[in-house]
Amino acid sequence: MQLRHLAYFVAVADERSFTRAADILGVSQPTLSKQIRALENSLGTGLLVRDRAGIELTSAGEALLPHAQRILIEVDNATRSVHEVASLRRGRVRMGATPSMVEGLLAPVLGRFRAEYPAIDLEVHEAGSRDLTAELSAGRIDLALLIVPLASQIPDLETSIVYTERLVLASPADADMPETMDVADLAGLPLVMFREGYDLRDVTLRACARAGFEPRLSVEGGEMGSVLRFVESGLGHAVVPDIVMGTRTGLRRTQLENPPLARSIAVAHRPLDTLPLAARAFRAVLVEALEG
Repeated sequence: MQLRHLAYFVAVADERSFTRAADILGVSQPTLSKQIRALENSLGTGLLVRDRAGIELTSAGEALLPHAQRILIEVDNATRSVHEVASLRRGRVRMGATPSMVEGLLAPVLGRFRAEYPAIDLEVHEAGSRDLTAELSAGRIDLALLIVPLASQIPDLETSIVYTERLVLASPADADMPETMDVADLAGLPLVMFREGYDLRDVTLRACARAGFEPRLSVEGGEMGSVLRFVESGLGHAVVPDIVMGTRTGLRRTQLENPPLARSIAVAHRPLDTLPLAARAFRAVLVEALEG
């Protein structure tokens, strides 16, 4: 079994297509098929089955896939660490965060890190916490800012709470809204709701359920930017992190009480000693900035 064989197998498993996997890997399809057969021969069992719908994994293939992914992640991390030992004069950090965190928390940290390590490339993945967790587990990003308790429920990830943010109600600027209101008072308001899988959607729906009502949704399915624009356009109200309100003149802020809504933010990553040096340096700057 060779690393090349594992990389080819993971590519086919991810794409469920020899053609697409060969294009991604930059090899011919016959070459790819030959390498997969070599891997199957070395293991003494079939890993993939072709049918009309595409490629499916055998039970042996399903068993091998997470181990192959983990091996490739560790090899990639080891290679990157070796390349970065020269006083962090080069390297890359792949950081994930939700849209609200990118806008309100991450941007200043990126500036501080770039000033200290100007030669390190920064790559930001913007997505919901569930999607970022999947990217972390697959090794596509090094670190992520995630919501607790979601982050703490993922095996093989280390998490540290670094920030607690208050959630508020965003309303159109011309709306006649009080400075504070109870969560139960949301029952009579049309809400602009985030898409499925977005943690703020879950937070809002749970808060409404605890208050004993099902919210009335005016629009649903948006990301942070679109939700805020919908509210500015008068389509409804939305529960959002206070930090994204900033200087938006098209929005009015109302504090939520009874109970106040907040969420804890954690930095999540694989075991610290397995992270590339650049990622460890970025984590240090991130934690110092958010906890300071």
